[in-house]
Amino acid sequence: MITFIFYAVSGFFLSFFLTFVVRRVAIGLNIIDKPSNIPKKIHTKPIAQLGGIAIYLSITFITMFLLLSGNLLTSGSITTHHYLGVLLGGLILMIGGFFDDRYELPPQTAIIAPILAAFTAISFGIEITKLTNPFGGVFLLQAWQSDILVFVWLMIVMYTTKFLDGLDGLATSVSGIGVLMIFLLSLTAAYYQPDVGLLASVVLGAYLGFLFWNIHPASIFLGEGGSVFVGYMLGILAVISGGKVATALLVLGIPLLDVLWIMTRRFKEGGLRRVFQGDKKHLHHRLLKLGWGQTTIVMMYVAIASAFGVSALFLQSRQKIVALLILSLVMGLLAFVLVQKDRQSEN
Repeated sequence: MITFIFYAVSGFFLSFFLTFVVRRVAIGLNIIDKPSNIPKKIHTKPIAQLGGIAIYLSITFITMFLLLSGNLLTSGSITTHHYLGVLLGGLILMIGGFFDDRYELPPQTAIIAPILAAFTAISFGIEITKLTNPFGGVFLLQAWQSDILVFVWLMIVMYTTKFLDGLDGLATSVSGIGVLMIFLLSLTAAYYQPDVGLLASVVLGAYLGFLFWNIHPASIFLGEGGSVFVGYMLGILAVISGGKVATALLVLGIPLLDVLWIMTRRFKEGGLRRVFQGDKKHLHHRLLKLGWGQTTIVMMYVAIASAFGVSALFLQSRQKIVALLILSLVMGLLAFVLVQKDRQSEN
């Protein structure tokens, strides 16, 4: 446990320091998010972007150090080759995010980096070989089935955190809860994976180091690359920990269902082109409109993610499905109430 704590603390301080440096660089390069009439933006003063670079560099430096200094990260089935693929995929997200923050790329161009990142991780061997059957036994996956599943999974998680990144500290906080749950699962007797636990501790420390600067009122944003990278790393950890997809789904349940709700509504309004156009109809935006403070909304998300995440530590596969159904029902009722309040305020 001392090893995990040491590297988590190392990730925290390295990310804390690098975020300060990246913020200065972003301001110097004038890569800042300025207040505008774009619907999804709610901040009232210019904020530096590129914060995801600090998280990425922190994870990369510590991971490379661990790989070069011993076998702590390769004591299980995850090899150096796998880690290099994960880091290379992250680098692609950082490059794509940099250009997106700098030139405000259209959605059809911005999606290229996440697609390439997912393909890169898969090509380096990130895979799911089996899935637990909630009714007993397991589903064994062929290589092509694994590739499709991992690609779809990573894209879903990346875009969930991308759309979740609408309030100070929200995306990083919820993603951090997911990483924490995978860390705790990796240390249980049933799933003991110290290599995955060590990587998760590094990732969690890096998230928290950045979060110090990103909580309300934020002095730096994740940026487009960072908003998908925090989801990318959570998705990767869910895969390499033995397909703990249900655990990550429970943590991301509310924001994921919010994304599905929003995308369905947008598609009905204007087709596929409308799906990726930002607005202020997300759950957190609706709560903000009702007078909730940013910190209060973030804490609510963290509390829900933590409650369902902790439940995943004790529930069996079939019970996790029931929990997901309960979460869906809660989200459905919440969506109905908020939509009704919106209509009342417009009348």
